[in-house]
Amino acid sequence: MGFSVGVLDHFNIRTRNLADTVRFYEEILGLEKGARPNFAFPGAWMYSEGKAVVHLVDISRTEEAQKPDSGVVHHVAFASHGFDGMKKRLESKGMAYDSRQVPGGDLWQIFVNDPNGVMIELNYEAAKEQSGAAPAMRTDDMGAR
Repeated sequence: MGFSVGVLDHFNIRTRNLADTVRFYEEILGLEKGARPNFAFPGAWMYSEGKAVVHLVDISRTEEAQKPDSGVVHHVAFASHGFDGMKKRLESKGMAYDSRQVPGGDLWQIFVNDPNGVMIELNYEAAKEQSGAAPAMRTDDMGAR
């Protein structure tokens, strides 16, 4: 009998800065804050297309140290659409980002960091994007991928 790990359900961020983290995922990435179980600890769930894909836990009232980045996890990726629209959104918000085309492939990418240093990778299938033009590169000290 076969088995499958399946697809990524969500990722969890432990933050001392819940308000700015929620704001980033809402205002920068366009996710929506939504329903969350009544856990004994504060936090927020951020939704994309009706699915809670980012779980935030507020650690500001604890002794837990805030990690300066995403630890051993290098980045988290989303299959996305609207490449040009996202670039315009990031630029209008003054967000540093890096965009590129995967060499030899039909995949465009945008990389941006959340307020906790978690790198978010947004992947776009070039064939599904309306502009048809390869992404203009912009690198703002985001580091090597």
